[in-house]
Amino acid sequence: MKRLGCVLHISPSRNLILKADTLPKIGDKVIDGDLKSVGSVFDIIGPVPAPYIVVKSVTPEPQSLVNNMLFTIPSNMQRREKGKSER
Repeated sequence: MKRLGCVLHISPSRNLILKADTLPKIGDKVIDGDLKSVGSVFDIIGPVPAPYIVVKSVTPEPQSLVNNMLFTIPSNMQRREKGKSER
């Protein structure tokens, strides 16, 4: 689990906009501090030295996440966990 960034605001399409602390891969799973699924990384925008992250939210109330820290589970860890459960 890696610290992704703090939610700055919600876009008109109900996506979460975060100021990046670390640079994730598109498709990485995003969780909150309670380890609840929030969505997945949809896009990385802005200047290279200070990128922003767009998260496609699956929560019914995305506004409640503003000013909260979100975390990511790298996609390679998800694949490893999935592979273990299939055995």
